[in-house]
Amino acid sequence: MADTKSTFIVRTGEVALKGMNKPYFEKKLLTRIRTALKQYDGIEAYRSEGLIFVKAPEQYPVREVEQEILRVFGVASVSHAVEVSSELEEIGRAAAEYMKKLIPERRIRTFKVEAKRADKTFPLQSPQIAREIGAYVLRANDGLRVNVHDPDCVLFVNVRREHSYVFADKVKGFGGLPLGTNGKGLILLSGGIDSPVAAWMMAKRGMMIEAVHFHSYPYTSERAREKVYELTGILAGYCGRIRVHSINLLEIQQAIGEHCPEEQMTILSRRFMMMLAERVARSHDCDMLITGESIGQVASQTVHGLVATDNAVQMPVMLPLIAMDKVDIMDLAQKIGTYEKSIEPYEDCCTVFLPKHPATRPVLARILESEALLDKEQLIASALETLETVGIDPDKN
Repeated sequence: MADTKSTFIVRTGEVALKGMNKPYFEKKLLTRIRTALKQYDGIEAYRSEGLIFVKAPEQYPVREVEQEILRVFGVASVSHAVEVSSELEEIGRAAAEYMKKLIPERRIRTFKVEAKRADKTFPLQSPQIAREIGAYVLRANDGLRVNVHDPDCVLFVNVRREHSYVFADKVKGFGGLPLGTNGKGLILLSGGIDSPVAAWMMAKRGMMIEAVHFHSYPYTSERAREKVYELTGILAGYCGRIRVHSINLLEIQQAIGEHCPEEQMTILSRRFMMMLAERVARSHDCDMLITGESIGQVASQTVHGLVATDNAVQMPVMLPLIAMDKVDIMDLAQKIGTYEKSIEPYEDCCTVFLPKHPATRPVLARILESEALLDKEQLIASALETLETVGIDPDKN
């Protein structure tokens, strides 16, 4: 008989290719799914023969639960399914009833059945199961026709040892790897479009995320910093709680403006950001830095600019957006929900002190000569005294 709970089939995609390490990744994914659904009472989630099953009390909206599962990195797809006993007649009845409800909703006139026999002891093979279930559906639904080449609906039947499942949708997830399987990175998070996308992309590869944000208060407003926290709340919906470390860069920028060539302001400021970020990362057990740069997007992101900037640190620097077009980055920002917040017009520390003619082909030796004019360690120590750390939870709005 049909289960009294809503049943969701969760497929793992890349996790399924992990060979002998597969159980480790599956356990991590299962933990992440349970965490994502902890606000719902009575949820069950368990592994079974290469799939993860989630069962939710029927009072919870199906699409709401489904969307929470789909936000978990490592989930390739989700299907809301009807669960029945693995007897041909029971499967046939459930499939016929399922289609009867679906036909008016989706204006279905043609269909086909795709069957998978996971239980090899079941007496019929997959093509035979598909034909038999198709016959049940046709008998119960007048006017419906079979079209194996271009159907309005594909009805999936998954026959397993204890239970079988009937469903019509495989809703695609983000895929990737479960959080916590690939170390921890510190993102240099501005209020712009790129850095939140970069953080999201690294999290998708299983990396835990912390953030550092640089501001120039009072030249930049508190509202600009609040915008960064709100962006972090959106990212936390995928990553869980994220710590944001805020540092005031004003004294450093004023020193650069006083002692160094104007055209070097952006590169020198970026070098100090990287040095400060490295100190924060090492003190919080992060394995690498992450930035949102893309080659040639702005003056400081030329190859020469990136070489001069990344030379400031010993820690590995990940640049997940490095070869992406701006339009593609914007599309992904819209997809993950950060775009509208990112384009709100609040200033950041880079734009406040932007030189009229920034260096696009900086020579590293000259940058180092200018940097030597500054009391680097004192400026770094003074900036670190302004550090404030805030834990940001997922934005549920």
